[in-house]
Amino acid sequence: MSEGDSAGGLSADEIIDVVDEQDQVVGQVRRAEAYARGLRHRAAFVLVRDGAGRIFVHRRTAEKLVFPSLYDLFVGGVLGAGESYDEAALREAEEELGVSGLPEPEPLFRFLYDDGPHTWWSAVYQVRCDLPVSPQPSEVAWHGFLTEEELAQRLDQWQWVPDGLEAYRRLLARP
Repeated sequence: MSEGDSAGGLSADEIIDVVDEQDQVVGQVRRAEAYARGLRHRAAFVLVRDGAGRIFVHRRTAEKLVFPSLYDLFVGGVLGAGESYDEAALREAEEELGVSGLPEPEPLFRFLYDDGPHTWWSAVYQVRCDLPVSPQPSEVAWHGFLTEEELAQRLDQWQWVPDGLEAYRRLLARP
């Protein structure tokens, strides 16, 4: 997924919730300040499959605030202040895919992503998209739908966003 920082999604000036270790809101700041200070916040990740079960994969644009030019297995992004994970998952999926009318994404699990400079509570979802996608050029430099086998071959070849890769590994490890 990695943290969305799109023109269509939340901008660096928009207000987001800051959360504690238990994912409870403890304050609000501008998104750019949260990044600059390494404040814990919330993000939604959505694994998108097409009707054939292939997974939507994309390479982020070089202009992204976080993890520019890396490949991602998820669409998604930062929750706005007061926004629920469910609301953000649907909003971000439709914005990044360039579609409307997606079904509600199915919640799968949550985890705390923390690599030192970046930390956010991450809610992972999945959704089926049978609509033709038209990703935002400001967000997506390349995209395609890959089979699980094609994706497995590329996991060690392409540079992936670390939060999305961690979410995917956790998803594969689930019973």
